[in-house]
Amino acid sequence: MRFPHDEGSHPEFRIEWWYITGWLNQATRPLGFQITFFRVRPELKQDNPSRFAPRQILIAHAALSDPSHGRLVHEQRAARTGFELAGADEGRTRVWIDGWALEQQGRSFRSQIPAGEFQLDLSFVSVQPPLLQGDNGLSRKGPGRESASYYYSLPHLKVCGAVTRGGKPIAATGSAWLDHEWSSQYMEKEAIGWDWIGINLDDGSALMAFRMRGNDGGNFWAGGTLRRADGSVRTFSPADIRFTSRRNWQSPRTGTSYPVSWLIKAGNVELAIEPLFDDQEHDTRASTGTIYWEGAVRALRDDRPAGLGYLELTGYWRRVSL
Repeated sequence: MRFPHDEGSHPEFRIEWWYITGWLNQATRPLGFQITFFRVRPELKQDNPSRFAPRQILIAHAALSDPSHGRLVHEQRAARTGFELAGADEGRTRVWIDGWALEQQGRSFRSQIPAGEFQLDLSFVSVQPPLLQGDNGLSRKGPGRESASYYYSLPHLKVCGAVTRGGKPIAATGSAWLDHEWSSQYMEKEAIGWDWIGINLDDGSALMAFRMRGNDGGNFWAGGTLRRADGSVRTFSPADIRFTSRRNWQSPRTGTSYPVSWLIKAGNVELAIEPLFDDQEHDTRASTGTIYWEGAVRALRDDRPAGLGYLELTGYWRRVSL
């Protein structure tokens, strides 16, 4: 990988995303947040001369996990690229749809999300180098060699800015995790979805772990990476990763059951994962055509706080189609 070049868009690949999840500290309560920009290259004749041809599609999701609200507050946007209304730059991170944007500024990033029920104006400062996932940045998603993504993370981002609810901006600080992935064949036909965690551990280390689930609901593939506080890195094989569900929550809107509490083992690291609250379900049928669970979670080691992060659960409503 080449930095900062690979922090920008890779339009020759079919799918790409920039994913920021994190926790914000406020005087009254903690908040979780998610900001995601997807770029999709649809199947069409690329020699179409029309400026209106949807050569690239941009999709954005934003969400707040607010315990006092009791359920996820989220919005979504989608647009074809062009006419400066939506786009994704190459060579650096700059993705936008109208007023929604994520832009790289040196080693920091800024995102402005003027959603209807809330607004985010947050800056993210990188304090650690990029963490290359998988084999030097090539993360396998199945036994097939072509089932993979280019994937790196920026853990332990320092966050500052403001969250606006009800017309009143409130200053907030916190920590976040950025994932950037791009691929042309992310999932094999035998896989229906995935479970993923990204955890900023309190000792300065960072853990990413995932498993792809097969048609029978069992493990199809798995992987992960641990970067310790001293900078040393361990990459996990599928046999090193174990996800054990401890408790399910059923959505009152869709009837989908999600395992929101976990015991996750990656090598000799074992963490219990508990949600900030249960109802963190995303209905994104208007943009990506799916429903999934993604929310703020706490990591516990021996029943003691060990870190903060996010958990993503896909393919429980229906098989994920990329």
